[in-house]
Amino acid sequence: MGKRSIYLKSAEEAEIIRANGDILGKTHAEVAKILDEGVTTARLDEVAEQFIRDNGGVPSFKGYGGFPASLCISVNEVVVHGFPSDRVLKSGDIISIDCGVYKNGFHADSAYTYMIGEVDDSVKELLRTTKESLYEGINQVKPGNRIGDLSFAIQSYNERNGYGIVRELVGHGVGKHLHEAPEVPNFGKRGNGPRMKKGMVIAIEPMVTLGKRFVLQEEDGWTIRTEDRSAAAHYEHTVMVTENGYDILTTFEYIEKVLEEKKMFFV
Repeated sequence: MGKRSIYLKSAEEAEIIRANGDILGKTHAEVAKILDEGVTTARLDEVAEQFIRDNGGVPSFKGYGGFPASLCISVNEVVVHGFPSDRVLKSGDIISIDCGVYKNGFHADSAYTYMIGEVDDSVKELLRTTKESLYEGINQVKPGNRIGDLSFAIQSYNERNGYGIVRELVGHGVGKHLHEAPEVPNFGKRGNGPRMKKGMVIAIEPMVTLGKRFVLQEEDGWTIRTEDRSAAAHYEHTVMVTENGYDILTTFEYIEKVLEEKKMFFV
């Protein structure tokens, strides 16, 4: 099979993705408003799907490869691709919510990890470091740099803090398709991988574990959890390579405003 080509986006296409990223950020915020002890993860999914459709979008994940829901909801030791269910959230849980919005021919993709009630300090630090590592990676985005430069930045930042970097799952290009070339690993060597060019749009998404980096897939064929059942965190932005650097096309602004109001924001 031939190497997939990387599709560079025009300024107009980037604005469509940014508009979808805005809906996506507001979708996360609607979910954040009801996040609390006693809420089921299925309820979060209902709220997200309704909001996306009310804003003229389609949930990117629903039906993708047979995935049954609008949100990937991954609690505690689940890294990614967890199903919404009747599971009731309780104090001490962390919950990664990954979501995509498709509208006007393009996708936007982002993820955020939330805390429920009182969370262990060690887990808080995991969340803080994972989120910081996302921006360490983003800071490497500019024309002429290689994907390996951002992969190395994410890996080294997390490993320096004693965390595991999941290697079996990677970020990806985003555009007319939810997953496009190139792959964007969270580990690697500087100077390796495709060279970044103006117009490249990629989803950067560190997936980081409190324990060892090894993961396994549950029997449902989707859910990925840590082998040692240690907690895992996940943050993601859709980012475009510009003439001189980068432009983040998704936003955490709406999420963090809600979390501040609920006194749940700490990073």
